[in-house]
Amino acid sequence: MTASQPSPMARTAIPWVTTVARLVLGGTLIAAGALKIGNPSESVMAVSAYQLLPETLALMVGYALPIVEIVVGVLLVVGLMTRVAAVIAALLMFAFVFGIAWAWAHGLRIDCGCFGGGGELKAGQDPSYLLDILRDFGLVLLGAWAARFPPGRFALDSALGLTVSAHTDTPEEAA
Repeated sequence: MTASQPSPMARTAIPWVTTVARLVLGGTLIAAGALKIGNPSESVMAVSAYQLLPETLALMVGYALPIVEIVVGVLLVVGLMTRVAAVIAALLMFAFVFGIAWAWAHGLRIDCGCFGGGGELKAGQDPSYLLDILRDFGLVLLGAWAARFPPGRFALDSALGLTVSAHTDTPEEAA
């Protein structure tokens, strides 16, 4: 075993950690998208509340975001196009971290709209920016892990022979 090759224990654990990362991140995206897709006007309102995008772009993002979240989440859960889906998910989560930090730094009092709702907070409601940032940054890390070590266990990528794990020699060993 050289310094560049993982230990036998790591070779066993890494695909399982990737699977957990895929499922947590994918499940979170599916839940967030599903809670928004039924009321796209709330999603638009949430995106607009950040005051980061021109109104026309906020409208497009507000309508598209729930669909993107669901599609990327499903790809992660089933393990199809795992690396691409994980990169997109990590970038989405990083954008959310940036947006929440932006709102906080600019003194906006908004609900992040991460799981539906969103917009300005009512009087007496306190924003939960730090918790939202920590949660989303944790999801960034899960996306980075899944992108670095795809596809994990029980992934369609492996079943279809679409990828060779970084820790195996053949597609059959990756399954």
